[in-house]
Amino acid sequence: MRSPFRSDLFAGRRVLVTGAGRGIGKAVAEAFLATGARVLAHTGLQPRGLEEAFPGLAPETRQRLSLTACDLAAAEGAGTLLATLRETLGGLDVLVNNAGTMLGRVPAEAVDAAHYARVLDLNARSVVLLSAGALPLLRESPAAAIVNTVSISARTGGSPGSSLYSAAKAFVATHTRSLARELAPDGIRVNAVSPGTIMTDFHRRYSTPEKLAATAQSIPLKRLGTPEDCAGAYLFLAAPELSGYVTGQVVEVNGGQLMA
Repeated sequence: MRSPFRSDLFAGRRVLVTGAGRGIGKAVAEAFLATGARVLAHTGLQPRGLEEAFPGLAPETRQRLSLTACDLAAAEGAGTLLATLRETLGGLDVLVNNAGTMLGRVPAEAVDAAHYARVLDLNARSVVLLSAGALPLLRESPAAAIVNTVSISARTGGSPGSSLYSAAKAFVATHTRSLARELAPDGIRVNAVSPGTIMTDFHRRYSTPEKLAATAQSIPLKRLGTPEDCAGAYLFLAAPELSGYVTGQVVEVNGGQLMA
């Protein structure tokens, strides 16, 4: 399918997308590739081949894509990824902190220290450490941007069993605003995209078909979102030509599920 995005919008720019092995992250990485960027796609824990992770790319596009794998919940994960970034791209214009997941629906009374650490390390600490570690590279870019992925659950509290995930996403939303204020003098814009109920493996794993059907009917647009529905918001927030006066914002992409 032909991309709806301008093919040269990010020509020559270097982009890191975490959690790009599937779902929203993969759609975002493909959108940056379609607009001319060089992309380092973090695909999760296990190494994957280009054709397995991103099948059917044109040869010219494949030349602008590199893949890497590491555990961003581990203490050394952010440092490992940043080292790969420097070796692979040499610099950075756009950081997309997208990696994260719920790691199971755990009732409040069943939360223990190990689950707390794993959820917060992946969904919050990795964002903090990657953003901090990437700043020397971003300060060298004339078009620097950080775009974080949060969630509608950061505003609503989420469904039962998702308290830590929802709280971690709320942390990232506030961290986004704090960084935006602090980094504005450096010309680095920091924003976030807040997806609603997007039909990805996340919801196939953690939500029943009945719950998803009921949710779709409650949304004003009467459908669940797709990863491709989200991708344009990331491009908008990353492109100074489109959003050069936008920073510290959380853009809701949810079909009207939450209007704020």
